[in-house]
Amino acid sequence: MTETVNVPTGVPRVVGIAGGGRMGVGIAHAFLLAGASVRILERDSDSAAHAAQALRSVIASSVARQTTAESAHALEARTATTTDAADLAAATLVIEAVPEDAQLKVEVLTRLERELSPQAWLASNTSSLSIGELATALARPERFCGLHFFNPVPASSLVEIVRGPATAPALVEQALGWVAAIGKTPITVQDSPGFASSRLGVVIALEAIRMLEDGVASAEDIDAAMVLGYKFPVGPLRLTDLVGLDVRLGIAEYLESRLGARFEVPALLREKVAAGKLGRKSGEGFFTWAD
Repeated sequence: MTETVNVPTGVPRVVGIAGGGRMGVGIAHAFLLAGASVRILERDSDSAAHAAQALRSVIASSVARQTTAESAHALEARTATTTDAADLAAATLVIEAVPEDAQLKVEVLTRLERELSPQAWLASNTSSLSIGELATALARPERFCGLHFFNPVPASSLVEIVRGPATAPALVEQALGWVAAIGKTPITVQDSPGFASSRLGVVIALEAIRMLEDGVASAEDIDAAMVLGYKFPVGPLRLTDLVGLDVRLGIAEYLESRLGARFEVPALLREKVAAGKLGRKSGEGFFTWAD
């Protein structure tokens, strides 16, 4: 892999991403367009190959849309996928982007920390789990924070920087610079269940699901009420389809366990997840998705 020589100020020279799913590839793509070299860690060779293909696809899309002045060849030369955490050892920043399972995240984060330089920064893309609790397994919790990107990463302008109890102020300052350097807007929040974005977003989505469950209105009309009446860019039910009903369910269950009955999961959400109707990724959720 050929690494960039002139990396813009504020952008880490090498960024590692643990997890090559939709979010991981999106985060890698954002840093790649900003001038960094990116290395994606996956659990096995098939997953690594899939992540590499997904990253090539979004690179090609960026070149076709002329959102980058670099060629696809030049961008791809700064990418790599691997199944060995040791290959991320040169990274200044590594972002964990595996599924929203606390035990899995702890396993990945501790594995990464063993391979990284003591000067490296480590972050989690968790959308709801406690940064402080994840940090208890780490030897250097002061070098760990939350960097919550939103789906889809290329179209989203927000990144939530989550400050854990042990997070060093210097890391927060660094994170503010990283987010600005990739052309997004940061907000900084204290470690709290659901942070700011998931806590607000999920409670609205759960109430929308209850309204659908109670027959108040159709999914289309509930979403239209928020898009046209409150200027939401996308309705809460369509957004739930985009995020994934299974993801929403997991976050809601976690928030209910921490914040109480106001996050109680509607039966309709559980039924759809049990039936495999997970939203866009399965072709059906609250809406039908042709793509």
